[in-house]
Amino acid sequence: MIKAIVLCAGAGTRLKPLTDDCPKPMAAISGRPLLEHTIELLKNHGITEIAINLHHHPERVMDYFGSGDRLGVRLHYSLEKVLQGTAGALNNFRGFFDDTFIVMYGDVLTNADLQAIIDFHREKKGMVTIGLYRVNNPTECGIVEMDHNGRIAKFVEKPEKHRVFSDLANAGIYVAEPDILDFIPEGMPSDFGKEIFPQLLSKGMPVYGFPVSEYVIDIGTVDKYDKANRDFIEGGFYKCSLQRPR
Repeated sequence: MIKAIVLCAGAGTRLKPLTDDCPKPMAAISGRPLLEHTIELLKNHGITEIAINLHHHPERVMDYFGSGDRLGVRLHYSLEKVLQGTAGALNNFRGFFDDTFIVMYGDVLTNADLQAIIDFHREKKGMVTIGLYRVNNPTECGIVEMDHNGRIAKFVEKPEKHRVFSDLANAGIYVAEPDILDFIPEGMPSDFGKEIFPQLLSKGMPVYGFPVSEYVIDIGTVDKYDKANRDFIEGGFYKCSLQRPR
């Protein structure tokens, strides 16, 4: 059974004052927390075992979602007294990941076809497949270079302007195998973009990229948060169906 982790521990400093007493994934998109949209996307793809790491006002998430029964999922929480990073967050769930699993960033709003990414990942037999999307601001993202088969040759996190070589960026959606845990150090923070992906590539591990054609936006800034809400009102989010028939 495919499981998922949604990374929700960040403080969301660029969204202040909205996040003064609210974790970023609890910011409302069309009247509901962003995290609720993410959980529903996972459930619509048959993924109901979901881990969530928390740090900033964790009670806001746990009080709202509880066990997940209301949404038809089962939620597993970890509380980080000290932020562990996007990869280090997985350490509290090492026994949870016993098969192919999904990592989703808690500040990303998307209706991506997760099954398409999973199918591609399994076809390529990768250790990890990174969902990608095209951006206008490569210096603010992790960008990739990949070959015609989708295998990634280079990953650079937030490159300086003169080092930009692509507009294909990390969408904050990964499909991974449990073996990736062998590359994540225990007992210390670590980050996928800054440390784990470059390490995998340096060791020749099979890392693939999958361009996502559906809607993707991170709500990390006030401008993007406002845009996400406008897109809901104007219907832009639903140009690609949120619920795909299976």
